[in-house]
Amino acid sequence: MHSHRRGHLVYAARGVLSVHTEGGTSIVPANRVAWTPAGLTHYHRAHSTTDMRILFLPASLARLAPDHPAVFLVSDLAREVLLALTGPRAYDRAGRARLHRVLVDELHEADEQPLQLPEPHDDRLRAITQKLQEQPADNTSLAQLGQAIGASARTLSRLFHDELGMTFHQWRTQLRIFHALVLLADGHDATHVAHACGWANPSSFIAAFTTIVGTTPGRYRAAHRGADDQTGTSASASSRKRLLAGP
Repeated sequence: MHSHRRGHLVYAARGVLSVHTEGGTSIVPANRVAWTPAGLTHYHRAHSTTDMRILFLPASLARLAPDHPAVFLVSDLAREVLLALTGPRAYDRAGRARLHRVLVDELHEADEQPLQLPEPHDDRLRAITQKLQEQPADNTSLAQLGQAIGASARTLSRLFHDELGMTFHQWRTQLRIFHALVLLADGHDATHVAHACGWANPSSFIAAFTTIVGTTPGRYRAAHRGADDQTGTSASASSRKRLLAGP
């Protein structure tokens, strides 16, 4: 866990990242970019082979960003600007300033599209979420999970709503999509991923994935493989990091 004096963007040119704060986990696949404000305690984790790009923003532009952690759908233009600013080409101060401004303008126009796993505080919820994180394909009902910890389905449903701001079904679906992104990045096909993450059939998985991520599993996997071909490196699972304008 650490923090920075300046706010920063984190982007996976390939692979899957997660950003962890006290409030929970934000999932950042290759079509999202995450914003972390200055001073916020957090840590990053790379899943699969990941090329992680970190860009610190000048305070004059950071004030235009949200004052809370946020995840945005990254446009084609924003992606190219992020790659340019964290790539090998050297820009003068004026050139970097122009690119920074274009990037912030693009993000300002984008809607927040988070993939989030909020962190529960209630011990009963923590027991359930930990079990499901270890076994995302587990299809045990909330009532059955509650029996194991001595809580009714009604009580647990209320806790999910009050503490996490979502239903049990929504939380478990987000968790499964997170695991699916990692498996797809590792090269597994949709059929394998569907069963590994608890869907009864690939069509149900494809529908859920497309609704939440914004593209089909096949297209996401193909785009990821294309990014591998472009970068042509053997980055480790702990990620290859490129940082620009340090903290």
